[in-house]
Amino acid sequence: MAGWLQAALKAVIPHVGDILSATKPAFTKRKPEAGANQPDLMQQQIAELQSAVSQQASHVKELAAQLENTVVALEKAAQVAEARLRRVLVFTALAAAFSVAALGVAFLAAITR
Repeated sequence: MAGWLQAALKAVIPHVGDILSATKPAFTKRKPEAGANQPDLMQQQIAELQSAVSQQASHVKELAAQLENTVVALEKAAQVAEARLRRVLVFTALAAAFSVAALGVAFLAAITR
């Protein structure tokens, strides 16, 4: 077996139980065991749904804050990149002007000889 595969398996195997427990349903079963527990079961399901909704809302707020930070960082990076591009364009124009001037001087020097 490849060495990298063994290392990957050794890293993943301890976490298989956590992964499997995370994939189990988070809510109670829909079918009640006894008919008398129907109102209690519904109350429990409602409470679980309310808890899930509040957790989801907090996760959405957290993701929105992260997205806002990302957008701000991207805007700053775009401004920096634009400033660098302007600087490169100025240096390129100056280099082109100097090269044209040098060609003109070289042409005049060749003609006057």
